[in-house]
Amino acid sequence: MNTEDAATTPQGEAIESDEDFVRLRTKLVLDQARRAGLLGSQKNARISGRVSAALLDAAKQHTRLTSDTELIELALSRLVLEDDFGRRFVRRKGTVPRKLDLEF
Repeated sequence: MNTEDAATTPQGEAIESDEDFVRLRTKLVLDQARRAGLLGSQKNARISGRVSAALLDAAKQHTRLTSDTELIELALSRLVLEDDFGRRFVRRKGTVPRKLDLEF
């Protein structure tokens, strides 16, 4: 990572690499899912499906996860926890008065 892109963890520790950033982002998503009661010690549902090996390998490489279960938990957590910023943003189209001076 460039020093311009330097970031820190919530504890103030420097994030030194892209890998550190990916691991932190994954941890934060899974922690949020746990706090929301979506993940816990009880695993009482089963999911299965067929996907391309290339997709599975790329997703594992991108997330730095090795377990199919962890990857599915992360993907489902991201899906459930994603915000609706894009939807809200698009809905606001035209709500800012055209005459408003945005100082550009």
